[in-house]
Amino acid sequence: MSTVTTPEISLTPERSTRTSLRSRLQDALPKIVLAPSFVITLVFVYGFIIWTGYLSFTNSKTFPSYAITGARAYQRLWRWTFESDPPSSWYTSITNMGIFGFLYIGICLGLGLFLAILLDQKIRGEGLLRPIYLYPMALSFIVTGVAWKWFLDPGLGLEQTLHQWGWTSFHFDWIKNKDFVIYTVVIAGVWQASGFVMAMFLAGLRGIDGEIMKAAQIDGATTIQLYRRIIIPLLRPVFLSAFIVLAHMAIKSYDLVVALTSGGPGGSAWLPSNFMYEYTFKRNEMAVGSASAIIMLMTISAIIVPYLYSELREKSR
Repeated sequence: MSTVTTPEISLTPERSTRTSLRSRLQDALPKIVLAPSFVITLVFVYGFIIWTGYLSFTNSKTFPSYAITGARAYQRLWRWTFESDPPSSWYTSITNMGIFGFLYIGICLGLGLFLAILLDQKIRGEGLLRPIYLYPMALSFIVTGVAWKWFLDPGLGLEQTLHQWGWTSFHFDWIKNKDFVIYTVVIAGVWQASGFVMAMFLAGLRGIDGEIMKAAQIDGATTIQLYRRIIIPLLRPVFLSAFIVLAHMAIKSYDLVVALTSGGPGGSAWLPSNFMYEYTFKRNEMAVGSASAIIMLMTISAIIVPYLYSELREKSR
């Protein structure tokens, strides 16, 4: 009986050094590739957040001032928060934010879920309807604002067209009315974002195990009970994700308001983002604008941080 011996492969010091150097380069390559973008993000995002926070505690006007004067800008904003007669620009901005955020998020969630449920019924032409619903999200807020401005303009869009068709008693001048102009922003925003929310809910519906629904139907659950007690509760992660995205979009909305209403009559369509830009770059109140930007950041953080914490906590379990 013969035995087969395998020759031992010995690495020379030069070859082992070359191998270890190659492995170290392979390990360091992702860090090297990501380093420039990390540095750029660190400087131009978080660095400027810190810089904005610093300016909010100064008396900066047209140009930055480096002498810290305390929380005077925040005190002014706090005082303006309760000036409702006549309303201050800040009071108008936060009131509009409440109206716009509530309606925008609520309608987008409801309409998106409704459209997703309809498309989930395997209807004919689903492949055509999905891109139609999603197409508005591919447009910028500027394009959306300009298009809806033309459509809602009483002398150019819907009202003028219906007058030409003979319906002379029809009036729809919300875009010129300071009490209703914020609702035109809601209409344009919902039109753009509801298709995106629909896609999120549709993906969530398609991810639900069909066996669960079959078992519920066998137990005698009606369609309404199936959705109310089983399907919609299972879509909780999608609801949270959609809420975060919509809340973030609502708080930072600036270009939609400018393109659609130009701020509205007397600034009646302002949101906090419009207030921040106006006071920082047009009214030479850089400290006040910086303070409003920090308040917007804190608002977004108050929404996103608990969500991230809950997600990380669930993953750790």
